[in-house]
Amino acid sequence: MPTYEYECDKCGKVVELFQPITQAVRKKLRKSDPKPCDCNATVTRLIGTGAGVIFKGSGFYHTDYRSESYKKAAKADSDAAAKKSDGSDKKSETKKADSSTKETKSKAGKED
Repeated sequence: MPTYEYECDKCGKVVELFQPITQAVRKKLRKSDPKPCDCNATVTRLIGTGAGVIFKGSGFYHTDYRSESYKKAAKADSDAAAKKSDGSDKKSETKKADSSTKETKSKAGKED
């Protein structure tokens, strides 16, 4: 149940009440209300700041709905990074193969 604040029109005392949303706005406070006003004048419901809202699930974050241009740029970056990592691995494998061939040739030359 939400909390509503009521202010006495005569003395200015503010009282917080827990009320269902469907209940009508109070015109006067009851003696059974917590900390009721003593002057028994009319009251005005104040506009509250509200409560914190928690958004759960997808669709609430700015990253959920990216533009098409952003998605294309991100894909191009990831593809470029993948090619770069693939290319460096192939070069290192080629260098290893070349060095092992040179070692084999040098060993073969020493045996003669």
